[in-house]
Amino acid sequence: MTASEQGAETVVLSYAPADDRTATALDAESYRAYLRRTRDGPVTVGDEFEEFVNCGCGTTRDVSLRVEDVVGTAVVTSETRFIFEPRDD
Repeated sequence: MTASEQGAETVVLSYAPADDRTATALDAESYRAYLRRTRDGPVTVGDEFEEFVNCGCGTTRDVSLRVEDVVGTAVVTSETRFIFEPRDD
């Protein structure tokens, strides 16, 4: 398998609102798996997604994600690792 077939090794995403509850929700492996499935394909630095996270007890929170960096090719695959960084908007 070539590097281009392997896809992005790591995608750095900034998020807002930047609070502990959102950070905890983003850190869940289930959320990372969700992003691998729904964002499967090309990404570019500067891309923004409006998503939501589960905050427990049936509550959700809107979150804005922005691609800040991509290591490897710019394609999200099932092997891509996500790093989340807080962002103040």
